[in-house]
Amino acid sequence: QVQLAESGGGSVQAGGSLRLSCAASTYTRSINWMAWFRQAPGKEREGVAVIFRSGASRYYADSVKGRFTISRDEDKNTIYLQVNSLKPEDTAMYYCAAAREISVLGSRWTMEPEYWGQGTQVTVSS
Repeated sequence: QVQLAESGGGSVQAGGSLRLSCAASTYTRSINWMAWFRQAPGKEREGVAVIFRSGASRYYADSVKGRFTISRDEDKNTIYLQVNSLKPEDTAMYYCAAAREISVLGSRWTMEPEYWGQGTQVTVSS
């Protein structure tokens, strides 16, 4: 069983930045992809960014392209999400997730996570 622990959320003003982290409790060959999802109150959960084990493949939601960057430190079993130029609509609970596979169609991706973190809150004020 893999546990994911997020950190780095907070409250910032529009235009600000944060760096979210997600540490996996153990290394496992079954986890090839790790991702960030977010869910705002009253909205469906949205996939924000996903990264392959080696970091060679990364995909982003259109709404965050150019502002968010996902990265991965294999030695630390940790992924990061650098979030810049934050907007009030980025306010949400951000969750880390992991899975063996994802589906990709063009630049769009979907994941059925095998593991979820507890989430870290990001609040952006205008």
